[in-house]
Amino acid sequence: MTFTSLQFGLFVAIVFGAYYLPPLRRFQVQLLVLASLVFYSSGQPALLPLLLLAVLGTHLCLVLAFDNRAIWMPAGIVFNLALLAFFKYKFLLVDASTAYPIGFAPLDFLLRLPLPIGISFFVFHNISLLVDLTREKRPPPLRDVFLYIIFFPQLVSGPITRAGQFMPQIVPKQLANVDFAEAAKWILTGFFFKLYVANNLNEMTSYMDYPLYETVATQDRWLLVFLYSYQIYADFFGYSAIALGLGLLFGYRLPVNFDLPYISASFSEFWTRWHISLSSWLRTYLYIPLGGNRKGPARTCLNLMIVMTLGGLWHGASLSYALWGMLHGLLLVVERPFLKVLGEAGPVVRGARMGVVFFCVTMLWIFFKLPNFDHALGYLAGMFTPTDNPNPTKLFRNMALLYALPVLIQHLGLGALASGRLRRWEPYLYGALAALAYLEAGPEAAFIYFQF
Repeated sequence: MTFTSLQFGLFVAIVFGAYYLPPLRRFQVQLLVLASLVFYSSGQPALLPLLLLAVLGTHLCLVLAFDNRAIWMPAGIVFNLALLAFFKYKFLLVDASTAYPIGFAPLDFLLRLPLPIGISFFVFHNISLLVDLTREKRPPPLRDVFLYIIFFPQLVSGPITRAGQFMPQIVPKQLANVDFAEAAKWILTGFFFKLYVANNLNEMTSYMDYPLYETVATQDRWLLVFLYSYQIYADFFGYSAIALGLGLLFGYRLPVNFDLPYISASFSEFWTRWHISLSSWLRTYLYIPLGGNRKGPARTCLNLMIVMTLGGLWHGASLSYALWGMLHGLLLVVERPFLKVLGEAGPVVRGARMGVVFFCVTMLWIFFKLPNFDHALGYLAGMFTPTDNPNPTKLFRNMALLYALPVLIQHLGLGALASGRLRRWEPYLYGALAALAYLEAGPEAAFIYFQF
């Protein structure tokens, strides 16, 4: 049951209708918990017990931590990281595709289970819960813990919400307080970027996969890399926008996850604009505990490399993901001495810096798109080797520009809309977005971050 399916639309309508019924108002939290369990089980019913185990185990450690934080908070963190490591990195140790990888039936059964959808996100929520709330006077009710961890708009792909931000919002909600206009704008925008931009670009960037990329001419390998850069932004921004709109419908404000990342003039600025909730989580729960920038330049550089490499591995057990994160860390380290020297730049210099950052970020997406390191190297090699390969018929360069154009317009033209000069045209704009999302939607494709 994906966000863009009719089934999900009916599901949300039913839950929304029941949520604000006066007789059920006192059960709003329980209703959202039940709806979230139904949503998760619709995709992976066999793994619902694992989700319940993660929530209940975390809550138990949270309760015990109020008596002994020094023991039970780390124990809860280890418990969650062990779940993540087992399901996400088991293939580094065993071949789980075989019938009996270990020879012990219960363990073999667990090893053959697929990667639980959203495990990276709900594990990070659990850790935030343990760190943030063990400083409070008493543990929250189990129902509130359940809602924070498995709230269905953010359960599968975020945004990652800190417990200290979400838990205070768990109060009775009134229909009169719902900002329907803002919620509709976020949801329409998300659907447009997913259905029109990301899904149409996906039809082309699928030729980046092995062995399809061997049929693509050199110049179009370059084109595909830039198209994927636009696609992954539109795909993940689209999901985050829909999640934010859905949260508003139920009275919860989730954090904005993207802030025009492709106009960043430095790599550090990029990571304050891209996947903001993940960057914030890594900074709060990993970078600062490691010492941040408080222990000298050398230690700061080491901390940046550690955090970014682990951030890459968070996406999957692959050398490509690790290298992607490591190279981002290296770029942060290399630019650091020059940021104070460059200072505030004029429009020409800032434009040049934006171009450099966008180019480097885009090139690194190759390792993200192709988790198999050999395939990533093979694609890269073909970008610098002239070929006369006939292009696949689905690579329409003129259509590629049309599908990528909304990302460019959003990044370069949002200021005019925000300033109010285009505010009177908003109804027509959102109407056009809805029409294009419906009439020109690309072939259905799962959200990219579902795999994480």
